[in-house]
Amino acid sequence: MRSLHPFVFTPVLAFMLLLGCSAPAFAQDAAATPAIEKQMTPEQFKAAGLDKLSADELANLNAWLNHTIDTETAKAAVKAKKKVEDDNRGFFNFGTTEPVASRITGEFHGFEKGRQYTLDNGQVWRQTDTASLAGVRITNPEVQIKPGMIGNAWYMMIKGYGTNAKVERVK
Repeated sequence: MRSLHPFVFTPVLAFMLLLGCSAPAFAQDAAATPAIEKQMTPEQFKAAGLDKLSADELANLNAWLNHTIDTETAKAAVKAKKKVEDDNRGFFNFGTTEPVASRITGEFHGFEKGRQYTLDNGQVWRQTDTASLAGVRITNPEVQIKPGMIGNAWYMMIKGYGTNAKVERVK
């Protein structure tokens, strides 16, 4: 059960008074979450002034709160899904296949099989093919890592150079 601070309801009460009892669409959602009077102690309920509401006003308030909770829960679920996908991009076939745009932290000394590249977003990628970009020495270069068309292959390219190196994410 959540404890709700009484001052939070002042704008809600004003809103409900303006609306009156004209929120029947919200009433359909009333069963989704326990009513506010069940979530609060009787003291909290009275301190918030909710004991002064009519049964219809209280029903409308509960419906509005449930609608808000459902909306915020849906937003949080979308945000959490995106975070999981982004955090796991490049690991096997899990996460999103959107390209990674970042920078290599520190010096880049060209491509070489087995070399690891740490990005400023915290990801670490290791080169798995023999692609070469010899003689290059750049500090904090921009990189883009794109998924290949088949399997779980990812390719890193340094901005300004045309060579792609096959990489796999290790962290």
